Amino acid sequence: MENLRRFETIQDYNTFNNNETLHPLVSVVDLSKASPRQASNMYFGFYTIFLKEVKCGDLRYGRHTYDYQEGTLVFIGPGQVVSVDSSGEVYQPKGHALIFHADLLHGTVLGRHMQDYSFFGYQSNEALHLSERERKIVLDCFSKIEYELEQGVDKHSKKLIVSNIELFLNYCTRFYDRQFITRDNVHQGVLSNFERLLHDYFQTENAQNNGLPSVAWCAEQLNLSANYFGDLVKKETGRSAQEYIQAKLMEVAKEKVFDRSKTINEIAFELGFKYPQHFSRFFKERTGQSPNEYRRSADTVFHNN
Repeated sequence: MENLRRFETIQDYNTFNNNETLHPLVSVVDLSKASPRQASNMYFGFYTIFLKEVKCGDLRYGRHTYDYQEGTLVFIGPGQVVSVDSSGEVYQPKGHALIFHADLLHGTVLGRHMQDYSFFGYQSNEALHLSERERKIVLDCFSKIEYELEQGVDKHSKKLIVSNIELFLNYCTRFYDRQFITRDNVHQGVLSNFERLLHDYFQTENAQNNGLPSVAWCAEQLNLSANYFGDLVKKETGRSAQEYIQAKLMEVAKEKVFDRSKTINEIAFELGFKYPQHFSRFFKERTGQSPNEYRRSADTVFHNN
């Protein structure tokens, strides 16, 4: 990749931004100290959260306008590459970044639960947009971490720093819950498109040719990251995206089973199952009956009426 800057250590990134390194595994970076720069691609070998200071009017998502322009949080997991586009212009970075290495979390409760913070897998266009009050809470969390770093390392440092990082991430989880609600109209559109995507998938030969649709494939078709898409569906429906797909599959399967012109094996292949017995097991787990039993019981109900 052209013009790729690699930041493997905390010190690498601090040096790049003219910040002092107070701890080898964690830092709160003041981006305003950085020298003006041009756009580049950047690789991060550690967790990175940017608090971008954005004051350029209301944020627009589609046709909807949201007044959350006081700050934007972007989450980057270890091993990710970020592209900064400044249209070829030299720009002065602003805002702050919280960076911490995975090694800091070893042996801590947070280390065992980092995978729960799925927003580190979101795309940049799925960033967290903060109100002014939320931005102040974020800066307060950063300030507490910075305070601990300035005291010098002692036996309490790791516990207090990691606890404050966990507190910050828990606030971010709450703020994302708020964002899912405040953008309800946008998200309802996503769910409608998801429903239409699944309907079209099972009504064509896609399932037979390509197998069952995955969550990652659906997210890609809807221009969302798998993590953000999965969290959105869970927040809106109470079901995981995988459960939603399986419910749709079950709905289509029941309808197809009524078609006596096709064998159960043919229906299984049409729905993307490689082996008919897997379809029969899937069907029975959800209805208590095999596809053939369900077909016979439906006929019995029809004739009795």
